[in-house]
Amino acid sequence: MAGLQQTNSEKILLSWVRQSTRNYPQVNVINFTTSWSDGLAFNALLHSHRPDLFDWNAVVSQQSPVQRLDHAFNIARQHLGIEKLLDPEDVATACPDKKSILMYVTSLFQVLPQQVTMEAIREVEMLPRHSRVTREKHIQVHQHHYSQEVSCFTFLLSSCYSKMVVSLTCPISL
Repeated sequence: MAGLQQTNSEKILLSWVRQSTRNYPQVNVINFTTSWSDGLAFNALLHSHRPDLFDWNAVVSQQSPVQRLDHAFNIARQHLGIEKLLDPEDVATACPDKKSILMYVTSLFQVLPQQVTMEAIREVEMLPRHSRVTREKHIQVHQHHYSQEVSCFTFLLSSCYSKMVVSLTCPISL
């Protein structure tokens, strides 16, 4: 249950992001995991505060998620002094690490304008809870899949071993 709850600081940060990216129809940030994996949210956040740094349409239309993430991280490093703390390949996944995203977005929050309206905070509080996928649930699904693969492999291995034993115990005629 703790995985579904957001702290007040997370709500404020998410409110700031949603408020900052409101004018970007391709971006809908509802969490600190899946909403960031395509790279658009990071770029929209930067562009909303510093539109002079790059052409938004070029980023949206011509780049892959990894390229968009790399673009955003490089812009933040070069123009805002934020170190490239994340690898684009680690974020461009089905469920990026929430704490890593939070850390990076907090770094952006510290250097960009920080005005958050009460309306934006109320909007975050009204987001549906079912849309917040927890990393723990994602890991459980993969663990279940992995255990099925191990069971299948164990069965195949024991089957092969049985055949080897049978062939070794049977006399070979010359």
